[in-house]
Amino acid sequence: MSFCLRLRGAARLVLLLLVGLLALAGPARATHIVGGEMELVHNSGDSYTLQLNLYFDAVHGSASALDADLTASIFDKANNQRMANVVLPLTSNTFVNYTNPACADATLSTRKLVYSKAITLAAGTYNNLLGYYVAVERCCRNNSISNIVGPGNAAQAFYLEFPAVVRRGAPFYDSTPRIFPPLADYACRGELFYYDFGGQDADGDSLVYDLVTPLNGHANTNTPKPAAAEPAPYAPITWNAGLGTLNQILGAPTLSINRATGRLTVRPTDLGLFVFGVRCSEYRRGEKIGEARRDFQLMVINCPTNSKPSLALLPAPTGSVRYRPGRDTLKLVPGSNHCVRLRFTDPDLNSRLTLSLSPVNFSGLLPSFSTAFSGTVHGVGMPDTLTATLCFPECLNTRGKVFLLDVVVGDDGCSLPRRDTVRVAFTAVPPPNSPPLLTSTAGPALPLRARIGDLISFDLTGTDPDNDPVQLEMTGVGFSPLGLGATLSQSAASPGQRGRFTWRVDCRAVGPDSVFTFQFAAATQPCNGQQAATLSVPVVVRYSNRPPTLASDLPALQPGQDLPLVELPLGRQYTAHFTGFDPDRDGLTLLATGNTGAGNEGVDLGSVGMRFDARNGAGAASGTFQWDVSCAAANLHRDLVVTFQLIDATCRPLPQQQQVRLRVHSPDTVAVKLYNIITPNNDRQNDEFRLPELPPNFCDSQFIGVKIFSRWGQQVFESADRDFRWPGQGSSGIYYYYITYTDGRRFRGWLEVKP
Repeated sequence: MSFCLRLRGAARLVLLLLVGLLALAGPARATHIVGGEMELVHNSGDSYTLQLNLYFDAVHGSASALDADLTASIFDKANNQRMANVVLPLTSNTFVNYTNPACADATLSTRKLVYSKAITLAAGTYNNLLGYYVAVERCCRNNSISNIVGPGNAAQAFYLEFPAVVRRGAPFYDSTPRIFPPLADYACRGELFYYDFGGQDADGDSLVYDLVTPLNGHANTNTPKPAAAEPAPYAPITWNAGLGTLNQILGAPTLSINRATGRLTVRPTDLGLFVFGVRCSEYRRGEKIGEARRDFQLMVINCPTNSKPSLALLPAPTGSVRYRPGRDTLKLVPGSNHCVRLRFTDPDLNSRLTLSLSPVNFSGLLPSFSTAFSGTVHGVGMPDTLTATLCFPECLNTRGKVFLLDVVVGDDGCSLPRRDTVRVAFTAVPPPNSPPLLTSTAGPALPLRARIGDLISFDLTGTDPDNDPVQLEMTGVGFSPLGLGATLSQSAASPGQRGRFTWRVDCRAVGPDSVFTFQFAAATQPCNGQQAATLSVPVVVRYSNRPPTLASDLPALQPGQDLPLVELPLGRQYTAHFTGFDPDRDGLTLLATGNTGAGNEGVDLGSVGMRFDARNGAGAASGTFQWDVSCAAANLHRDLVVTFQLIDATCRPLPQQQQVRLRVHSPDTVAVKLYNIITPNNDRQNDEFRLPELPPNFCDSQFIGVKIFSRWGQQVFESADRDFRWPGQGSSGIYYYYITYTDGRRFRGWLEVKP
């Protein structure tokens, strides 16, 4: 949408100097704004970019039009409530290109100023179903405009409508149309002028175009740049007498726009500078969701007479009948001449002519020019006519339909080229093609049968009778061959293409469906139409697994037990033997793991005096478990559960296991007897206080000491000897004792001393 004015030599230099002088000049009453439009582009989430494209006269424009920023105002359509004022900084300043740079006129040059800023449209704020509009107001227009009243005092209101960003509780994202390639060309009085004002919509919404009266708004010569736009309505400009929305530029025909394509057309009858307005309405699922408006100007000048070029088809080199457009149909069949000759000329001197092609009712392959398709006529040493050869591809296939192709010759006349068109009707049949062939060494005895671990491999060969390039392809019916580890390598062969299929069958092939059908194809692309020969190779994967057996000399399970129990005192050793067997000769592995049975807390067997030595192998395994009963196990204060597991190395193992409960036999604390009377009278009977039935020292349960207190709390005795003896304090009475062990056990009692 940007352009650069192509001027040569002094004209371009004068223009650049003039633009520089204007930039230094002081404000003027007329800014000579050519026109403009607004865009709203969705970035992501609630982030958008608001943009104003402003066009102004680079030749006569005032420096005051080169604003560093402009303010856009957003309003609610339902109530004209102001939602936000957005300051848009100037982000780009470029020239607009002529369609034909050679037609540049030093009196007509347009700049494109882009003002843009990223904004946020929050769903909680911009949710009114009637939508919103944005406006920027700026004064003033060109003094020399011919079709409106008081153009030098007329302002502009740039206007855009957009929908709510949320509908029915869901995000509603929309980018407004990026419309209208900007217009730099002038029109010639009495000549047909056409220009594509069509736009693009990133969301695929439908766009409809119509002519509208440009908006004037509220800006004026006293306030050319308001601090913010006023809310709608915006007053329109005032047309000169006899003009209106539907005849903004007089002509035969008058200015019009194609509703669907946005193509402008006019054959102007008057000279001058004419303003006009176009609206692009945006529809989604039949509902209008927004619109964008553009004001612009068209200059009409007197141009030198430019005659229309002409184009004709010549007889084929071997034929004598000329092709008659609109009456004949070219029939392109295999073996026939696929080329036609063209003659093109122009009455004007030094005309530069160019041929182009435009398909009417088809897409795809197009003919090509085998000789020059452009040139100059009537120049010095140049012929009056030019010829070219147009050749249709042999692969072109109209499938029985008549295709229409416009061959267009255009000159380099100003302001727009004049053209002549010849419509060529043709049918085409591509050359015959035989399908490819595919063979394999997989053998006639299908399906192939395999077990886990087998290697399947065979060769495939693809050939083509027409020597078309062949490509081998592999797919699976309901599965991915690569996902199973199957590969197809290929290389060029003479003739055709050769491939090698390889599959080492592994556990990925074990499933509810043991039949895998591989499909192979030898494909060619004659004339861009695929042909293929296919071949299916089913493979049946056999898999079965019988469970292994695990035997041992662990004790039998007794009534009332959940697991077999081995209970031994400190210092003893326990040994158990295990044997495993697998009828399928699968590899066997014996494992032993331990836990305390409380929350399945794991225990390292070696840390508690246990070890397990396993001898694993294919089809058989054996192991020996040994336990040296020590305090390491007793200090856990829980039984140990050891699990012995036999695992078969196959795709779907059926492991076997046995468990045993191991317990360290410890002293019975229930048998503890606490005495509570002594008679220290030297009769050698019950003369001393002692507790021979206290629990013995056992692993981490060690005697710490005993303390005896009087009834008044005074300590009268203390000993760290488990076999302590206390003969009394020499006086009768009640005493109290306190005994502690390292594992936290406590024994308390009272003692009466009698004389």
